[in-house]
Amino acid sequence: MNSLDTHTSTPSTASGTRSTRRWLALGVLALAQFLVVLDASIVNIALPVLGDQLGMDTVALAWVITAYVLPFGGLLLLGGRLADRYGHRKLFLIGTIGFVLSSALAGLSISSGMLLTARALQGASAALLAPAALALVTQLFPQAKDRTKALGIWGAVAGIGSAAGVLLGGVLTAAIGWQAVFYVNVPIGVIVVLMIPSLITRDPASSPTRLDYPGAITITGALVAAVGALSAVGQVGFAHPLTVGLAAAAIALGVLFVVIERRTSEPLVPLMVFRNRNLSTGNLVMLLVGAAMVALFFALSVYMQAVLGYDALTAGLTQLPLAGAIVVVAAIAPNIVGAFGDKRALVGSLVVLAGGLVWLAASPSDASFVVNILGPSILIGIGLGGAFVTGTQLSVDGVDGGEAGLAGGLVNTSQQIGGALGLAVLATIATARAEALEAANVPIADALTSGFSWLFLGAAAFAIIAATVAQIGIKDAQPSIH
Repeated sequence: MNSLDTHTSTPSTASGTRSTRRWLALGVLALAQFLVVLDASIVNIALPVLGDQLGMDTVALAWVITAYVLPFGGLLLLGGRLADRYGHRKLFLIGTIGFVLSSALAGLSISSGMLLTARALQGASAALLAPAALALVTQLFPQAKDRTKALGIWGAVAGIGSAAGVLLGGVLTAAIGWQAVFYVNVPIGVIVVLMIPSLITRDPASSPTRLDYPGAITITGALVAAVGALSAVGQVGFAHPLTVGLAAAAIALGVLFVVIERRTSEPLVPLMVFRNRNLSTGNLVMLLVGAAMVALFFALSVYMQAVLGYDALTAGLTQLPLAGAIVVVAAIAPNIVGAFGDKRALVGSLVVLAGGLVWLAASPSDASFVVNILGPSILIGIGLGGAFVTGTQLSVDGVDGGEAGLAGGLVNTSQQIGGALGLAVLATIATARAEALEAANVPIADALTSGFSWLFLGAAAFAIIAATVAQIGIKDAQPSIH
């Protein structure tokens, strides 16, 4: 029986003995993952100041985000497969070093072209780092109980990174300057690079295999085109030739990729991996959770500053309860899964997330943080914490060491594509709603609030769809840890 079709994985002995200090190794790996997640959000607060100093208009500033997201989302599957082929520790270190150097280059940028180049290199480096890191985690913790605990920490780090980006971006930009949002990666990355070789053993020798170059080229092109199309929606709209052209290219390349994978003897992504029902369900859930989360953090930051009048630092501080809830729930997630099982824990988390988003959607234009924002934020944090841990666990369920990089690439790709999809669709809906109300002479603050309400309700819909997918797709409804 192929290991990808089993419900629980049994990695090789070598993969289970890669560190005698595996919990410390997990902390260092999570620190690197924190940088990757943080970098997707920390730049947002610095954009206005950055644009003034480098002479970048609104369209150019959007590319500061897109230049990172495109190579990151597009190269993740290739990065995961390269890690399986050439070694997880090796690719993790290469990716981390690249991330540190490109972050320093971004901070040193004196022109828009230099900055965009650095951001693209950051994204490409993150695409090597992220799947290799998750693969190492699955190898360090081969037993289900310990792996769930480890992924609890991993999920907490991902949630905190997204929430902390707004806070740190405001603090660093105000205190030091926009360059600091990039320089902050350098010392942390150096610590990671110095510590990992002493904490995780060298990669075991792998049998030489031919890399599926046609598959790599087509899937990378398809993912880049897909992320590009979704990013273009927010800039030029759904019907613009650029959006339509990129979407058509993504579909055509995706179909070509499937044809190639079905015919090659050593595919980049063995299609049989999707026979693992829990893995497929976990990836679809993580796509939908990513769609809800990215749109949420974007809209919450803008709502607090543009409508409620908070400054950047205050807006960041108000997200601490949400981040704290993620940490607490992620820490106790293994006990929740043990008591209720994967399916109930995941579905319950997603329902709580949806409830928090619906509650947040009711916030008025003169909302009080304590009365209108605090309660929904805690519910959202609880839901995200549980969903991240359980969804990630499902996404690597039944995967052996030789496919761990692929699994890490898949789940990270799901989150990236989901985030781009959610932001493109929900931001467009929110903008259209706000513009329609403004045209009807509704006060700007009320129009913006209504637009954000629609966005939060859309994010709640993504969470409900994810809960339905989990309810239908997860095989084991019984507690998996005793």
